[in-house]
Amino acid sequence: ISACLVGSEMCIRDSGRTADYLFMWIFGASILLFIDFMFWYTQIAANPLFLGPSLAFMVVYVWARRNPQVRMSFLGLFTFNAPYLPWVILGLEVLIDQGGSIFDVMGIAVGHLYYFLEDIYPRNTGRRFLKTPSILKQIFDAPPDVPIEVHQ
Repeated sequence: ISACLVGSEMCIRDSGRTADYLFMWIFGASILLFIDFMFWYTQIAANPLFLGPSLAFMVVYVWARRNPQVRMSFLGLFTFNAPYLPWVILGLEVLIDQGGSIFDVMGIAVGHLYYFLEDIYPRNTGRRFLKTPSILKQIFDAPPDVPIEVHQ
C-alpha cells in the first residue's frame, strides 16, 4: 500500500500525470486478467486466481525501477538500491516458505513489461508503444496553465 501511495504521489504531485498512473493500473490489471484467463483455459489453475498481490507487486516493481537512486534498508541488516526491492521481497518470501510467490513473479513480469514499454522502448527508439488514452487525460489531468494576457 505504501508503494502505491508513494507512486501515486510521485505521479500526481510531481508531474501532473494522474491519467498515466491510472493507465498503468488499467494496463497491469488487463494483462494480469489475460494471464489468469490463460491459466484457467489451459487448466493450470482450476479456479480464477486472486490477482491483488500481483497488481500491487507490479506497482512496487515500476516504482523501484523508476527510482534507482533511492537507498533502502532491510530490517537494518543490509542496504540496497530500490531496483532490488522486488527481488528482496521475493527472496524473503522464499526464505520463510510463504506460498504464493507465483503472484509476485507475475507482478514482476507485468511490471517489467510496463516499464519496458513505457520507459525503455521510447528512450531507445523515439516511439511510444503505450499511450494513455486522451479521454483519461481529459478527465484526470489538470489543463496546463494558460498565461493571462494583461492589456494596459
